[in-house]
Amino acid sequence: MHSRKTIITCALTGNLTKPEQHPGLPITPEQIARSALDAAAAGASVVHIHVRDPATGTPSMELSLYREVIQRIRETDSQLIINLTTGPGGRFVPSEDDPKVAAAGTTLMRPEKRVEHIAALRPDICSLDLNTMNSGAQVVINTPRNVARMAHIIREAGVKPELEVFDTGDIHLALDLIKDGALDGPGLWTLVTGVKYGFSSTPETLLYARNLLPAGAVWSAFGIGRFEFPIVGQAWLAGGHVRVGLEDNIYISRGVLAESNAQLVARARDIVLALGGEIASAREARDLLELP
Repeated sequence: MHSRKTIITCALTGNLTKPEQHPGLPITPEQIARSALDAAAAGASVVHIHVRDPATGTPSMELSLYREVIQRIRETDSQLIINLTTGPGGRFVPSEDDPKVAAAGTTLMRPEKRVEHIAALRPDICSLDLNTMNSGAQVVINTPRNVARMAHIIREAGVKPELEVFDTGDIHLALDLIKDGALDGPGLWTLVTGVKYGFSSTPETLLYARNLLPAGAVWSAFGIGRFEFPIVGQAWLAGGHVRVGLEDNIYISRGVLAESNAQLVARARDIVLALGGEIASAREARDLLELP
């Protein structure tokens, strides 16, 4: 049994889950904020937020949408930890005729643009992706130089970066950035498992990745799709915190859509409690993560 309580993060909507895949996927700022508050009531102390174009449901980086989501959450809950994404803007789709030419679907942008909303809104936490990897027929690119440029702006904003790592090399990159002073150690880490060509969702992989982290690191893990709930249990047993949400998985059981983010959080909460753990409140999570 852990001496500390477990933080549950809920990833509310993400970039890749489509509205046609789940009719309850939160899209508008009002829906995203309500989903965040419902997840908090179910046991989440952190909400990881992407925004969507309210008219089309497609991913967006519009500053005004992030601002509205935060305002709506804070009108009701002043303690819930808000974690904004900086992931969009790193995807490259090579043209079939000339692979050095970007095709439709490419989102590459200057790293400063990817963290513009972080500098303006100063959330508690923001994700910082370390991965450069294949993603289907596309490529996600996060070069060391660009990650360092983003990390500088995040630090200047007084925001804690959540280091999202998808494979072994990502961890070594982050360790080098800590050594160079671009990132503060030992760091807040999230191990992403179940993404094709990245970490697999197995106990052996999870323990291997955990053992690469620096002493004193705070970490969590999550699994994609059907691996979501098994990784909740494995992460807790390995000493980590946990994450669930419609960004990562839309099912509560095989073939059965989850009713909401809150239902996924409630299942994760029940798993942790059944294993003998305790759930951190938002105030307790702030203390664990050394947030104001």
